[in-house]
This record gives sequence, structure tokens and C-alpha cells, in this order.
Amino acid sequence: MKLKIIGAGLAGSEAAWQAANSGVQVELYEMRNNKRSTPAHKTAKCAELVCSNSFRSDEITNAVGLLHQEMRLSNSLIMQAADANKVPAGSALAVAREDFSEQVEATLNDHPNITIIKQEITELPQANDCQTIIASGPLTSDALAQDIVKHTGEEKLYFFDAIAPIIYKDSVDFSKAWMQSRYDKGDGKDYINCPMDKQQYYDFVDALNLGDKIKFKEWEQDTPYF
Repeated sequence: MKLKIIGAGLAGSEAAWQAANSGVQVELYEMRNNKRSTPAHKTAKCAELVCSNSFRSDEITNAVGLLHQEMRLSNSLIMQAADANKVPAGSALAVAREDFSEQVEATLNDHPNITIIKQEITELPQANDCQTIIASGPLTSDALAQDIVKHTGEEKLYFFDAIAPIIYKDSVDFSKAWMQSRYDKGDGKDYINCPMDKQQYYDFVDALNLGDKIKFKEWEQDTPYF
């Protein structure tokens, strides 16, 4: 059996791994290569994380942590790479981004049933082609996105994530701030805690609003943020 997977992000990489381990011959397509990328990615590696390095809570007492454990029991490649490249984040599962994606890509490359093809797919495969999984995410190329819209009838496909301000560590007064993990979990010093009263908090927000801001990239300018 042959399977095509379009998109080598987290979902596509995991799907390729699971299918290949079941004896399926997998062609994994990723448009990012030495000549083509996206406005957010920095490399052409599989499963590169661009929004956050956190997989959220790793505690089995909640839905996210339970899913992590179920994936581990299913021999998940994503969880293997996440556990191998974990960085301190309290009870959350956070990873070193570059090391994580390098391990995922190397493992997929070494699998005899997986062929990684770094080229853009501009339209959905024909119905008489082999079985296909579309695992392309919010940074899908314009051509493929338009073809997906044509087939699904959806006019807009949106993805939103939080935007966090960056604060320099040397601007924090550690005679008042301290290192501590959320709910005293993790190694005890995963986060910087800055105590504020109500007025200090409002002053902090005002200072953020007056601070230097990055300019929207061309592809972000017309996005209907809320």
C-alpha cells in the first residue's frame, strides 16, 4: 500500500511515522526546502515549531496530559522527540525547538518505508490517485489553500494564536522578583515571578503599549485580528 501525506508538520510527521510502522510505503511532502519557505518558518526541517515551544500540560489529570500519555503508549514519534528534548517548564511539556525538529526529521529519514520529498504540492490529488492525507496547516501555500477552498466550499480558513511581549531579563529587578515554578511543580525555578500591585500592573501595561513594536509582515497586514 502507498500513502501520500501533504505537510510535514506535527500531524503529518506523526501520521507518516505511524503508517510506516504499519508497513505502508509513505511519501511525505513538505514545500519548505532550500529555495522555498514560509513567512514564519526558519528551517526546512519536519515538525518545526514556530508559534510556541510548549505542548501545554503534561499532567495525566487533564485532557492534554492524558493525550500525551496515550500518544506515548502508541509509540508516538512526536512524544519521543519531545521527551528527549524537554526543557524546564513546570508541569508543562516544553522543548528545545531546533533539537526537537532535527530529531523528528532524522528519525523519519532513517525509516525504510518513508520518503521525504521537499517540494510544493499546488493542488489536491485526483480521486483515482493513491490514498492521501492532507496535513497542511495555517501556513499552507496560496495555491494549495485555494484548491482546498475550491473542494471544501469554505471561504476562509483561520488560525489564531496568542502574541506575547518580549521582556529583557536584565530589566527585571531581582531584589523583588524571584524564580519559581507554577504551583511549585518542575524543578522549582522555571519562571520569573514579578509581584505587582494594581497600579504597578496598569503602569506595566502602559509601558508595554508605549514600547517598541515589530511591524506586521506583508501577509499579516489584512488579517482580522481580535
